[in-house]
Amino acid sequence: MHFAFTDEQEELRRTVRAFFDKTSSEPELRRLMDSPEGHDPGVWQRMGSEIGVQGLMVPEEFGGAGCGMVELGVVMEEAGRALLCAPLLSSAVMATTALLRCADPDARKRLLPRLAAGETVATFALTEDTARWDAEGVQLAAREDVDGGWRLSGNKNFVLDGAVADVVLTVARTPDGIGLFCVEGDAPGLVREALPTLDPTRRQARLEYREVPATRLRTPGNGWDLVSEVLDRTAAALAAEQVGVAERALDMAVEYAKTRHQFGRAIGSFQAVKHLLADVLLEVESARAAAYFALLSADGGGDDLPNVAGLAKAFCSDAAVLAASENIQVHGGIGFTWEHTAHLYLKRAKTSQLLLGDSAHHRELLAQRIGV
Repeated sequence: MHFAFTDEQEELRRTVRAFFDKTSSEPELRRLMDSPEGHDPGVWQRMGSEIGVQGLMVPEEFGGAGCGMVELGVVMEEAGRALLCAPLLSSAVMATTALLRCADPDARKRLLPRLAAGETVATFALTEDTARWDAEGVQLAAREDVDGGWRLSGNKNFVLDGAVADVVLTVARTPDGIGLFCVEGDAPGLVREALPTLDPTRRQARLEYREVPATRLRTPGNGWDLVSEVLDRTAAALAAEQVGVAERALDMAVEYAKTRHQFGRAIGSFQAVKHLLADVLLEVESARAAAYFALLSADGGGDDLPNVAGLAKAFCSDAAVLAASENIQVHGGIGFTWEHTAHLYLKRAKTSQLLLGDSAHHRELLAQRIGV
């Protein structure tokens, strides 16, 4: 297995980082945090048309680049570094993965070109008020009409970018098990409410379905199998984003330790600070190895993806929370202020740690799978 990045992947990283440096500066970040949409639709379209971020995993026949999860991980890592305010995880990862893995060519032909071009924002609605990430947590009911259409009744909660998505891929319970449904964002009966969240750089919403018309997507075999694969691949992508968050927090702490002087010397020269930063560096590099191992497993189609993706997500989330917390510690009092960006990295790290289930959840799943 080859663990070094190719020249093309390194060029992708440089291109994406340069784009995010221009479009996701700190003033722009704070502007978007206070905006109704939570992202800039114009920049979102440029991401699709200029650097093709949304279409990385989309096959060329649908206007994408046909790349794999490792390339997506490179982009997610850079997005974490920049605290990107955009529906990247919800649309380019979760919704796109669901469409790619479903058995509905009509839906792929209709939606994937729009997603790849940045013309459409989609999201994946799974969790409900119980905040469970398993099949038992799916209680939203799907009822088939006499004309062959479907109606959805119930609610979804903590849906990423759910208030602004043009398309909501909704997981619902049918008489024959779990199904996946396509719902238009302006469908009659769909009530969307933006939620106040700890992390203002990533929006969430509560969706209420009042007999909402929907189209059922064909899925291979058990519908929950597709949902599980979406969650596993999203966990690997989110792990890479957490690596970016952790790396940027470490860089901030190191830079401040070099420039902040106390008792006539840089605080980075004190042994306690050196040891702290060395411990964080070890965690960040270990997290990077874990994340890209999971991404390689996803590209290889191995049976071990559920295990390695969950462990990578757990480890990388813990590393990001550690790095962001220690960054604030190194900065001291200024790190706690709203004006400084340190707290934003901690908020992104903490909310991402809980997204898809916390670290204990993923370790418990692994224990159950191996019979511990």
